[in-house]
Amino acid sequence: MDTETVRTADDRREPPALLSILTLTFCAFSVTTAEFVIAGILPEVAAGLSVSIPSAGHLVTAYAVGMIFGGPVLTLLTVAIPRKPLIVALLAVFIIGNLFAAGAPNYVALLAARLISGFVVATFFAMAVVVAASLAGPGRQASAVAKVALGFNLAMILGAPLGTVVGQHFGWRATFLAIAILATVALALLVKLVPVRGVPTTGSVVSELRVLKSRDLQLALAMTAFGNAGVLMVFVYLAPLLTKAGGFAPETVPALLLIYGIGATLGNLTGGWLSDRALMPSIIGLLTSLAAALALFWLAGQFQLAAATMVFVIGALAFSVIPGMQTRVLLTGKSAPTLGIALNASAFQIAAAFAAWLGGQVIVRDLGLGLLPLVGAGVTIIGALLALLAWMRDAG
Repeated sequence: MDTETVRTADDRREPPALLSILTLTFCAFSVTTAEFVIAGILPEVAAGLSVSIPSAGHLVTAYAVGMIFGGPVLTLLTVAIPRKPLIVALLAVFIIGNLFAAGAPNYVALLAARLISGFVVATFFAMAVVVAASLAGPGRQASAVAKVALGFNLAMILGAPLGTVVGQHFGWRATFLAIAILATVALALLVKLVPVRGVPTTGSVVSELRVLKSRDLQLALAMTAFGNAGVLMVFVYLAPLLTKAGGFAPETVPALLLIYGIGATLGNLTGGWLSDRALMPSIIGLLTSLAAALALFWLAGQFQLAAATMVFVIGALAFSVIPGMQTRVLLTGKSAPTLGIALNASAFQIAAAFAAWLGGQVIVRDLGLGLLPLVGAGVTIIGALLALLAWMRDAG
């Protein structure tokens, strides 16, 4: 029996690629629910551990810091480990971190548990993206990435609200326990349904780091940071923008956030489809459209119907660019794809931190809360210009 016959027989024993990719979607839903849900249970955590709300807010920061530093560092430390055992081990550590959080005796222990969970998430998500792209094959990579990122959308729309309800009715510890159980189910499905092939180890930290010399990868990471920072600035301060600048009643904010999440889900899938057909032109066009939408939100934000419509449009455009950006990183960092995607996740988290800081500066310097969307549009245009530069380099 020749090699090709053996490979064909092995392929027949593997689950369908779509089922494997959807399993990775469920895994992404599990880990990103843990990131979002803490915002909904902050009062319960603060009361349960006798700390202030701002101190409880540091639990969000700890998770983000773990992702920013954990992604690149852990990816480099594990270059020689076979990919399937590694992705399974990373999800197992995430489960342990959430079990530790559920039983944390004090604030410091919970802070450590959040840091541990966040430390492995960036590398896990990077591997999930790389594996999904390898299963999808050429020409369908962005759509596969979009399907994995769909777990991110569902965590925002379903995971965080459901986790908040669990925390409010059964205590915040039950929320972390529920996440651990959800991730355990995801782990069992991952072991059974996700073949990891075509994602080799390098065995060398030096060979992984060599990819950082790529100017195209550097441009792709900068494009992610600037392309997302503008809309993240608006999202961080969306509630006060809607209530103070837009005149919406506070009780309408959850419904408007749901509208944003629905737009994000549809935009994510559409962006993957577009990126598979024309990667760089679609990124440039979508970023330019996002900047225009933010500017329109600044102009029409005081009119409630227009503002509600723009919330949907901004959510759709904000997430439509993500599959293309991830795919661009995969292509420009193909000699070390997992490190590239991990760095991209770090760039996204840095963009979120920068967006929160810059938005705060706009507010405290009395430039006006309503000016935030216009500033965000300006930052987004920088991302579009970086994408245009990358496309010109390709053409050259």
